Amino acid sequence: MIPTTYPDASEIARLTARMLLEIGAVNFNTDEPYTLASGLPSPSYIDCRKLISYPRIRATLMDFLTVTVMRNAGFEAFDNIAGGETAGIPFAALVAERMALPMTYVRKKPKGYGKNARIEGDMSEGQRVLLVEDLTTDGGSKLSFVDAIRDTGATCGHTAVIFYYDIFPETTKTLGDHGVALHHLCTWWDVLAEAKAQGAFPKDTLDEVEKFLKSPRAWQEARKG
Repeated sequence: MIPTTYPDASEIARLTARMLLEIGAVNFNTDEPYTLASGLPSPSYIDCRKLISYPRIRATLMDFLTVTVMRNAGFEAFDNIAGGETAGIPFAALVAERMALPMTYVRKKPKGYGKNARIEGDMSEGQRVLLVEDLTTDGGSKLSFVDAIRDTGATCGHTAVIFYYDIFPETTKTLGDHGVALHHLCTWWDVLAEAKAQGAFPKDTLDEVEKFLKSPRAWQEARKG
């Protein structure tokens, strides 16, 4: 069912951050930083995949994501909802159900046998496709998915995520130069504010995380290797 009422964007961001903290999806460790996919260190790590195991939170956030997209992009803006392999697939299915639209998913690379497809499900020329993912950091990983969608003759000018890092200034330009608008529910800044309000982590940990968020590249450079 398509949700018809919803809080404003700032309250959605606060509640999303609260839910992520509540289920332990937010991880801060300044003594032993996490290693990101890039190989660089980070004192923060977000695990949005945990959300699928919490039905009440999962349902609320998918309502939030659906109404955010409709409010920003339009109520009749899409014909197909595509999830990115693998984390985006369950969220795409849940959004597609709410919007009463077909759902597909995009492989990271061709599967190497059979039709050697990257798109699973029915996607056709001229369809307007929304790409759904769990999160985005610098936006770069989204471009391959978008290109695979466009190779079918469909269009993809929007991507929706639960969590957006919002600490790398090149993100919106990277996506924008590719003709893609980003829609999200909350950022590291929203999570940090809620963590401070709750006293969810020691103050020195939060202070160090804030240093990272304000200047991530410098923080990483000082600690890599």
